[in-house]
Amino acid sequence: MSNKVIHALYDDDDVLLKAVKSIKEEKHHIEEVYTPFPVHGLDKVLGLDETRIAIMSFIYGCIGFLVAVLMINYIMIVDWPQNIGGKPSFSFLENMPAFVPVMFEMTVFFAAHLMVITFYLRSKLWPFKEAENPNPLTTDDKFLVEVAVGKNEKQLTALLKKTGAIDIALIDKDH
Repeated sequence: MSNKVIHALYDDDDVLLKAVKSIKEEKHHIEEVYTPFPVHGLDKVLGLDETRIAIMSFIYGCIGFLVAVLMINYIMIVDWPQNIGGKPSFSFLENMPAFVPVMFEMTVFFAAHLMVITFYLRSKLWPFKEAENPNPLTTDDKFLVEVAVGKNEKQLTALLKKTGAIDIALIDKDH
């Protein structure tokens, strides 16, 4: 099974934003947008849902904090209590001010590392994965909009030219 898409190439991010708005207003389906850098506001124009990575970051931070508390309690109170600088290790609460830096660092460590792993898994960025970028210019300074071809290809091509596309190509995509 094959379907056709049009690749419209743009050379300015402001022109790209206006073009995406125009394409969406005309009720055409945008398959994908490839950009060399994040374009502010593009996600809202495309109608993408907000990311939940901030919620996951909070959860990962809580896990890190819990691991730090359990680790500190076991190491410093249960397993190997030491009198360091005249501060006896009889309870966790008596020595908690000394443990705050470790708890903070473990919270940040878990949140940061687990967020990166979650991002890679969610984005399907496996090691040695082949690039899916259809045009190498989009890694340098150009922007590409991939639009599904509907019933009227000529109307869509005219719309893309009107929006400022510098190059338009009809591509037969195989799935």
